[in-house]
Amino acid sequence: QVQLVESGGGLVQAGGSLRLSCVASGRTFSTYAMGWFRQAPGKEREFVAGIRGSGSSANYADSVEGRFTISRDNAKNTVNLQMNSLKPEDTAVYYCAVAPTTWYTPDIETYYTWWGQGTQVTVSS
Repeated sequence: QVQLVESGGGLVQAGGSLRLSCVASGRTFSTYAMGWFRQAPGKEREFVAGIRGSGSSANYADSVEGRFTISRDNAKNTVNLQMNSLKPEDTAVYYCAVAPTTWYTPDIETYYTWWGQGTQVTVSS
């Protein structure tokens, strides 16, 4: 059974940083793309960042480009999201996800099969 568990969320002031982590279990994920999405109250879930299985390339939403960095450690089945220069509009529940396929369309929600339970990030102004 595949499980994804996020951690690292919390409350931070605008301009601050947080690092989210997601640990995957249940199988080997080194060939699968992984991604982060977020959902703010009253809004649709949206793509934040994605990374190939090899970690060789990553993609970001325009709203976080230059502020967030996605990385992965395949030995630990972990994907991380380093979030810097946080803004109040980054407030949301953040979800990690895994796509069990070798093709790569990281910004498409339906591309992903497995999802974590989410972790709350709140940025105060």
